Amino acid sequence: MADNVSSLFRNSAAHSPSMAALTREGGEGVGPVDFCIPCNPYFPTPAMLDTMAARLRDIITYYPSSADTITAELCNLLQLPPQAVAMGNGSTELITWIDHLLVRESLAVPVPTFGRWTDQPMETGKRVDMFPLQESSGFALDLAQYAEFIRTRGTRAAVICNPNNPDGGFLHKHAIVQFMDAMADLDLIIIDESFLEFADAEQEPSVVQEAMVRPNVIVLRSLGKNFGLHGIRFGYMVANPALAGRVRSMLPKWNLNAFAEYVVFMLKEHGPEYAQSLLQVRRDRLDMASQLSALPGLTVYPSQGNFLFVRLPVGAEGTVVRDRMLAEHRILVRECGNKIGSSSRFLRLVVRPQVDVRRLVSGLEQVLYGTRRGAVVPELSSGTGYSSGTAAVDRLVTNGAGMPGLAAQAMAAGAPGPVAAAPAAVAAAMPAPATPPAMPQPVPSDGAGMPMPAAAQVFPQSVPAPAPTPPPAPTPPPTPFPTPLPTPAPVPAPAPPMSPAAMAPAAMTPAPMAPAAMAPPMSPAAMAPPMSPAMSPPMTPATAPPMGPTPPGVPARGGLTAAQVRGTNGLSPAPATGWPNAQSWPNAAGMGQAG
Repeated sequence: MADNVSSLFRNSAAHSPSMAALTREGGEGVGPVDFCIPCNPYFPTPAMLDTMAARLRDIITYYPSSADTITAELCNLLQLPPQAVAMGNGSTELITWIDHLLVRESLAVPVPTFGRWTDQPMETGKRVDMFPLQESSGFALDLAQYAEFIRTRGTRAAVICNPNNPDGGFLHKHAIVQFMDAMADLDLIIIDESFLEFADAEQEPSVVQEAMVRPNVIVLRSLGKNFGLHGIRFGYMVANPALAGRVRSMLPKWNLNAFAEYVVFMLKEHGPEYAQSLLQVRRDRLDMASQLSALPGLTVYPSQGNFLFVRLPVGAEGTVVRDRMLAEHRILVRECGNKIGSSSRFLRLVVRPQVDVRRLVSGLEQVLYGTRRGAVVPELSSGTGYSSGTAAVDRLVTNGAGMPGLAAQAMAAGAPGPVAAAPAAVAAAMPAPATPPAMPQPVPSDGAGMPMPAAAQVFPQSVPAPAPTPPPAPTPPPTPFPTPLPTPAPVPAPAPPMSPAAMAPAAMTPAPMAPAAMAPPMSPAAMAPPMSPAMSPPMTPATAPPMGPTPPGVPARGGLTAAQVRGTNGLSPAPATGWPNAQSWPNAAGMGQAG
């Protein structure tokens, strides 16, 4: 497989090749350990799978019941009125019909997020207003700023994913309800709760009951993710009967297959096993975050999904890490360079049992550091240019100059330092965000063995022979890293501000930015004004790159920051979601409750 790994990803229509394709390519009849596809590893139970296997002949031989029959059984389980529910062949089928029927001209969506929320409306000619989630605030969504952005752009429909994919950011129910109240005049508000079953930050976080009584709200739910059955393809939406009926009327009579029917009808007998599986995933999430946060230079973001969003150490290339993990360790990871608002410095890693996590950590240690807990090996910086995954966005942001040109502009503007975030006006109807807690950050080394940041690697011009440089200082012994806490490593605090001499004169002042100034795209030159060589501080070999979040004006190697996708530099930080203690479990849209 080692020789064909890169071609497998290039030739895939999705972000990753299917497990069937990987199994065929491996030639051993067994696929890799899957840290890419976010499903529940503990459900169905082995006994349930044995029961389905015994009925396999009947399941694949005969037609299923109608979608109305299967939907009625699911609604009986979830205590929801069938008139308010529409079931689809996966949530993607429902997203497609929601776009065709209910999104008229424009859709606002925070990025990075699930790709169909950006791609589907663009495929049908809608305007997609992308609201950038800031790396400096841990990709947390500030609903007040999002509402202001929607008003400024005049957007008619809005999406919120809770928890968000790929970062796992979580919003409390009361905040979403306030957002729906403030945006009651929009054509449509979609709350995508595909991963909400895995959250433990709130006992009853779903807004399905609110959606049924509002004229413009749809809640989307996935069944494949939380039931661990992606291949069956089933999901559902909840809305007021008029909205649900419009979507349901367009769906084929047999859009749900016999496997979906069999699983839905057997769920009522396996409620305790399902609840236990969710509890185990939440425990594994804490353990996995703790182990990953112990790796030097790796940032783990707080998550309420069944996955963790991580930023690779400086010098590590996500596509190279992905390919080597698969070829050398038979581990499949999700590299996020094709998500708008992300770059190839980020991976999404699915929560799995501890035995698999130990294998993942061991593989990352060898790929990232060459040995265990060493310095990042420069060989990962292969020089191959990787884009944001959307060529049109790359051309728009770089004005045709490509990633090296964008990196050079960023470096000329003093990019290694952080850019001050400009606070946006807060909508009167929205709650004020709380100040995020200070987060511990591992102490970096002095940079003697660490490669330069990716942007810096492409900046110097090539010369016939390298100029002699003074010998580097002796490498000090490695700094011990703090013992991981029982909670996952939260978002690192931004790096210290730059000196006044190194800051760009106009675009980086901390003065508040008017909402109208944030919406229109800015050219790369406006985001990072070039400085003359005399103004740029000289970079010496002893200068170590900052270890905080990548500044909004600096792309990870070959990628785009969220700010660059929208053409604006920064929004005020939003509160981190934190890692609350596990209490009682959220029900499946009201499982076991009346009404």
